[in-house]
Amino acid sequence: MLRSRFIVATVRGGFTLIEVMLAVTILGLVLVILAGSFHTVATGKVEGESHLVTSQESRTILAGMSNEIRGTVQTAMTNPSRVWVVGTVHMENRDALDTLSISTLDPGHRRALEGFGAEDTVSYTTSPNPDHRGWYILQRSQMSSLLSDGVPAPDSAIELADNLVSLHFRYFDGNNWQESWDSSSLPPGRQLPQAIAIDLVLAGPLGTPLNLSTVVILPMAFAQW
Repeated sequence: MLRSRFIVATVRGGFTLIEVMLAVTILGLVLVILAGSFHTVATGKVEGESHLVTSQESRTILAGMSNEIRGTVQTAMTNPSRVWVVGTVHMENRDALDTLSISTLDPGHRRALEGFGAEDTVSYTTSPNPDHRGWYILQRSQMSSLLSDGVPAPDSAIELADNLVSLHFRYFDGNNWQESWDSSSLPPGRQLPQAIAIDLVLAGPLGTPLNLSTVVILPMAFAQW
């Protein structure tokens, strides 16, 4: 009799199949929620890191452009320089992909030991990215302004970015903003714009565009003749 009671008590202390299934279901739901939370955190971390990388890349390119534009040459007639500012408008699928060539005393890729010397011609050009539709390659070329006609050699360009979305330059002549510029068609003393605005858009690894803009003042544009 005691043995039967013990057996009954033991059976009553266990779990039914429904209880086990219910516990497993609840555990599965908790794991799904946790997995979703981890995925959200991981995705946010990746997006944040990609945004920082793209931001740093954009700021580096923008800083280099700004320094070179700021050093655009226009010296006195007694010691003439080769004034060369040519900005051309290009559009591709409603996105601006402008080109710019300048003769500058401050090329960003000049060796530090070389210091300031004869001006160099720096050109920024774009071309389609064959590996990613809607992205473009931003290229920079540099050559001596004294030994060239301002047209970069085909093999002289280096790649600055392969995730360019848009690049737009505007030129302030003292009264109005112009969409293009050609110093060769202007009289001496007025061949440089007073300022150049740059709008640069790069795409992050996840495709999110990052837009940076700045306005660069050209000190030599205000030189007295």
